[in-house]
Amino acid sequence: MISVSDALARLQKHSSLRVSAEQCDLKQSTGRVLASDIVAPLNVPPADNSAMDGYALRRGDWSDTNHTLPLSQRITAGTPPKPLEEGTAARIFTGAEIPQGADVVVMQENCSAGENNVKINQIGPLGSNIRPKGQDIRSGDTVLQAGQRLRPQDIGLIASLGFATIDVMQRLKVALVSTGSELVKPGRSIRPGQIYNSNHYMLDSLLRVWGFEVVDFGITEDSPAALKKVMASASESADVIITTGGVSVGEEDHVKAVVEELGQLDLWRVAIKPGKPFAFGRVGDAAFLGLPGNPVSAWVTLLVLGRDFLFDCQGSRGHSIVPIKQKALFEQNACGREVYIRVKYTDVGVEPFPQQSSGALSSTVWGNALAVQKPDVDIKQGELVDVIPYSQFY
Repeated sequence: MISVSDALARLQKHSSLRVSAEQCDLKQSTGRVLASDIVAPLNVPPADNSAMDGYALRRGDWSDTNHTLPLSQRITAGTPPKPLEEGTAARIFTGAEIPQGADVVVMQENCSAGENNVKINQIGPLGSNIRPKGQDIRSGDTVLQAGQRLRPQDIGLIASLGFATIDVMQRLKVALVSTGSELVKPGRSIRPGQIYNSNHYMLDSLLRVWGFEVVDFGITEDSPAALKKVMASASESADVIITTGGVSVGEEDHVKAVVEELGQLDLWRVAIKPGKPFAFGRVGDAAFLGLPGNPVSAWVTLLVLGRDFLFDCQGSRGHSIVPIKQKALFEQNACGREVYIRVKYTDVGVEPFPQQSSGALSSTVWGNALAVQKPDVDIKQGELVDVIPYSQFY
């Protein structure tokens, strides 16, 4: 077995961009990976504008003895103003452009409006309540960098610059293959010895959350011939193949042998718990990730080992995991592997799910994080442990 850190290093060494750029409508770009920098073609705001409903004026026209000014114009948002006449004020609304010559806006709460004039009861310093041109973004600024996975706020920022379409990376195509003659698709009846295929639905959902395109190859029976046919087809249809089950050392575990026949196996068996029989290599031109069959093992290994590799293949950057420190409310003896414990953390500390079996999928729903136990290191009650909130993985 190799360590988790060595496995990650090998995966990174073999990771390479597997997709090209394409143009995409901005409304369809959430979750996509930006293919080129977004450079501002204009200032935001494009001109000085009012931060308040109130009155725009030259501060020099107001004095201790002259509080009242005639009104010369009314300026609403979206209406180009005229230059401000000397010795006058302009009624102005939030977001409206500041007229040439005005250097202060007084909020309406500090004014007394007449029919054709306004009394300024209290005035602020020069520039008060004026949002200057380019305050948010200046023309020529790089506001988003290539490799960023786009969030809703990023989409809003891009829209504020006037872009209707942008360049994004194509979605990484991931073929999902479940192996096991005992597996049954949900919605169908099961016979003794059969189980529902939870892995496929869990991993399909996770891959889609990450923004990938899933190529569904369903369930493949435990036979070398059937598996070889499916894997060959998957290698022609996708950038990456992910299998669940069949990578251990049982008589019915055929994935390892098929991968070695059709391609190459670069990594097999990692010192991680759960998930030791993790495999990595290639089938044809497609990268290959072999996950264990137990559902928690499949989930943990894809999160911990497969996630960064897939993001690198997509061209995504800035997806590092940064554990936080939390107090352990339990004790656990060490083993020779790096252990990922399903836990629930609060301000008080970290509590583990009572059942840590690799088949106990309910443990992943009960908690909100994974606690990391390093190989050969005991966890003592009250000491600080590394914790990765689920939110960091997604």
